[in-house]
Amino acid sequence: QAQLVESGGGSVQAGGSLRLSCAASEFTDSAYCMGWYRQAPGKQPEGVATLRTRDGRTTYVDSLKGRFTIYQDNSKNTLYLQMDNLRPEDTAMYYCAAERNPISCSAYRQPLYTYSGQGTQVTVSS
Repeated sequence: QAQLVESGGGSVQAGGSLRLSCAASEFTDSAYCMGWYRQAPGKQPEGVATLRTRDGRTTYVDSLKGRFTIYQDNSKNTLYLQMDNLRPEDTAMYYCAAERNPISCSAYRQPLYTYSGQGTQVTVSS
């Protein structure tokens, strides 16, 4: 069964950076929407960013533009989320996800994907 495996989470101080990685070796064709979403304690999951494998198009939720960057390294079959200038409100479990031939590949889509990893925790202290 296809799997997504996240890594790279941790604890940082506000203003710091982290890069999350998602091993996605079985999601290499051009039909996928790859995404990152997050869930903070007591809150609903929320989208962060998406990348369309067909053309590399990326989208972000407005509040994260300029601080987060989603990109892929096809040679390593890995999806990344570079997070800079982190804030305490970014504290959450972050999930990598994928869906084949979705109707929408927007960061604002409902974070309901066919495939999702186990998550990696990001904690930002003030």
